Amino acid sequence: MGRNSVVGPQSMLFTLYGDYILHRGGEVWVGTLIRVLIEFGLSEQAIRSALSRMSRNGWLNVERVGKKPYYSLTSKGKRLLSEGAQLIYHGRHDHWDGKWHLLTYSIPEGMRDVRNRLRKELSWLGYGMLSNATWMCPRDVNPQLKSLIDTLNIGQFVETFTATHNGFSEGKELVARCWDLDSINKEYAKFLDKYRPRVETYLERQRNGNPLEASECFVERFMLIHEYRKFPFIDPELPIELLPDGWLGGEAASLFREYHRLLADKANQFFDAVFEKAPLGGDGWKK
Repeated sequence: MGRNSVVGPQSMLFTLYGDYILHRGGEVWVGTLIRVLIEFGLSEQAIRSALSRMSRNGWLNVERVGKKPYYSLTSKGKRLLSEGAQLIYHGRHDHWDGKWHLLTYSIPEGMRDVRNRLRKELSWLGYGMLSNATWMCPRDVNPQLKSLIDTLNIGQFVETFTATHNGFSEGKELVARCWDLDSINKEYAKFLDKYRPRVETYLERQRNGNPLEASECFVERFMLIHEYRKFPFIDPELPIELLPDGWLGGEAASLFREYHRLLADKANQFFDAVFEKAPLGGDGWKK
């Protein structure tokens, strides 16, 4: 099971913080980050550059204890990763009441960048585009939506509604217009094609008394998480009655969670062996 990756260092750092460091206090010595990420073929310079960018963008704080720099998640960083973890590991399984939540906007052309960001964020919240300026979602995400609209300062350009669909297309036909479900299902198929045999290889090595080393489990679980975490942001997790035949989302989620569980103990063992968080005094960071 190879270790090289074409994934960028900043993206890998988000995965590392989200699945490991967030659960160990949220701060870590830079040497730990370097030690872990060289397992993926990243250079020390690339890692340090990514940490600097993440600090400038408000995701991380850096403090020094003696000559050692330690990086901790900001409140903004913790919120992002906590929300992402909720989607990755638990999904959106609330009951559908048959209602649709609609958003319409009329944003001036001079605010095109804001409009593009709104569209991207709406997709991440589970909205699909019904028409050019009308989006709909099968669940009420009003708290997140309100936060987004406040952040973008576009309240005067946006209206929201709750509605029922009375015709004239069937429900499955309607959602097929709003989401590219075929493309999403193809991504699920690729994920399953890649990881089904990897699970089998893992189990076979266990049976043969040649289990993966702790470092191999860490790399394998890391890449599993990294490759799966895109799905909560591209899959709106529509009600089951609206999904097309042969939908693979549930199967992919089950495989992800099972393999994640199988790899967990040794992956955590490897990380804990190299993890060094900042020493704290009674009044917080030591200087």
